[in-house]
Amino acid sequence: MFLLDIEGTTTPIAFVTETLFPYARTHLRSYLERHGDSPQYLELLRTFRQEHAADAHARHNVPPWSGIGAEARASVEAYADWLMARDRKSPALKELQGYVWEEGYRNGELVAPVFPDVPRAFERWRTAGTDIGIFSSGSVLAQRWLFRCSSAGDLSAYLCCYFDTNTGQKKDASSYTRIAREVGRQPDEIVFVSDVVAELEAARTAGMTTIMAQRPGNPQQPEHDHQVVASFDEIYSA
Repeated sequence: MFLLDIEGTTTPIAFVTETLFPYARTHLRSYLERHGDSPQYLELLRTFRQEHAADAHARHNVPPWSGIGAEARASVEAYADWLMARDRKSPALKELQGYVWEEGYRNGELVAPVFPDVPRAFERWRTAGTDIGIFSSGSVLAQRWLFRCSSAGDLSAYLCCYFDTNTGQKKDASSYTRIAREVGRQPDEIVFVSDVVAELEAARTAGMTTIMAQRPGNPQQPEHDHQVVASFDEIYSA
């Protein structure tokens, strides 16, 4: 089985930093105005409030929180912007971004670029009977829409499972142990591909085989001894 990261692995980092994040910032207010009374949002609001309280208790310089219900929308918007500016892996933020991006994908404003070798590899691996899963810090909802509305068309049929930080942090070995258990595999039956050394180290500690994706635009990584590929064309089987 292959377990793949997204940003810097299947998809250029620039799409996330230069398209998705700005899109979420631009459309956040209108999304909250249109959906602020939905049960889905009200549940998310409670999570945002809890995270904000924890940050405030830790004496982080968070924006003030005021209001409840609909009156709290401005607080959510300010806090979400604060989190995005710091690239925080906030579960509430990731969920909210996923909802905003879903609308963008649905209305055709967003199309996710994938490297040209990705659909070729997906087809090759599926023909060989190899399962493919995703583990990304973006929400499962965001992951599903990214592959559904990719530059290579709908690639979602190739994917059997998705995992986000609700499963665990990507630099924590226990996250990979948990994923292996959930897919019913031994860790050594899974190949994890990522562009981040710390994630690969965590997966290796859990017992997985690891491959470093060296894509254009990826930041320099520390020295390591993981296998390195510039294209999925170099990966034939798990």
